[in-house]
Amino acid sequence: MRVLAIDTALEACSAAVLDTEQPAAAVHESLPMLRGHAEALMPLIARVMDQAGLGFESLDRIAVTTGPGSFTGLRVGLAAARGIALAAGKPAIGLTTLAAYATPLVAADAARSVVAAIDARHGQVYIQVFGPGGRTIVPARVALLREALRLAAAGAPALVGSGAAMLADAWPAGETPPSFVDARRAPDIEWVARLGAAADEMDAPPKPFYLRPPDAQAQTAAQVARR
Repeated sequence: MRVLAIDTALEACSAAVLDTEQPAAAVHESLPMLRGHAEALMPLIARVMDQAGLGFESLDRIAVTTGPGSFTGLRVGLAAARGIALAAGKPAIGLTTLAAYATPLVAADAARSVVAAIDARHGQVYIQVFGPGGRTIVPARVALLREALRLAAAGAPALVGSGAAMLADAWPAGETPPSFVDARRAPDIEWVARLGAAADEMDAPPKPFYLRPPDAQAQTAAQVARR
């Protein structure tokens, strides 16, 4: 299966092409950035596709991260994935950033628990807790740091994500410390591609995965009546 993976949900603009029938690693590129994803994404995709020596019609599916993350950033990736899928006549697959963070750690050691955490600002984190084998113990949610610690501080889990350091720094003194802390600012795009290859099309729609409303809201108090 040939998969184009796209991630613009957090602090990187990334793309990868994976062919599951080839032994070589995925062709990929990732640019760290806080903003500017819209301008960088399509040229980056073009470079990756060129390196892979493929046209869009040769793909089997397009995988894209759906959030949680930057409201503007994740919509850039979703729009690109949907557009490419429509033009190429291929399915688009949506994957959460929390699952993308956790999957490589689960694959490396299926016996341990993994806590995926993303800095949601204002003293909050997006969090999901995975048990042995990747089974969800605590579904994805947004939580204040104190609540997130209560959910995460059982045993000695691995922490991963842009919120991992927040949890590690505030870890309760009486609890066994985390076994591993990976505070990377965006998921590994190769694993987004691998998840995209394995996902069920019916269970992975390419829709934004929001856990809270955006910080910026449209003004309604001073609307001018239309004539």
